[in-house]
Amino acid sequence: MSDPKLLYEQVASLLALKPGVSKSQMFGMPCVKVNGKAFASLNGGAMVFKLAGEERGRALALSGAKLFEPMAGRAMKEWVEVPVEAGEAWQALAENALAYVSGLVKK
Repeated sequence: MSDPKLLYEQVASLLALKPGVSKSQMFGMPCVKVNGKAFASLNGGAMVFKLAGEERGRALALSGAKLFEPMAGRAMKEWVEVPVEAGEAWQALAENALAYVSGLVKK
C-alpha cells in the first residue's frame, strides 16, 4: 500500500506547477487551491476532491469512495473522499477537480 502523505505530496507538487495553483490548508488539513479556492485535500489515509456531474459519479464508484463528511452527518455533496487504496486515480481526480473549480472561480 502507498503512503497517503507521500502520494498526496506528489500529486500536490505537480498541481502546484500550474498557474494560480498553490498548496495551503483547509480544515487543518493540507490542501491544494486554485486562485484561493480549495479543490483537493488530504484527510488521513484518503484524498478528497471537489467534483460535480459525471466526474463526481465516477469518483464515487471507486472502491471505498464516499462523500466527504468532516463532521458526522454533514456530508459535503460536491466533495468525494477516495482512500489510498484507489490512489492510482488521485492524479486524474485532482486534475478534474482543478478543472471544475477553475470554472467556478472568477478571474
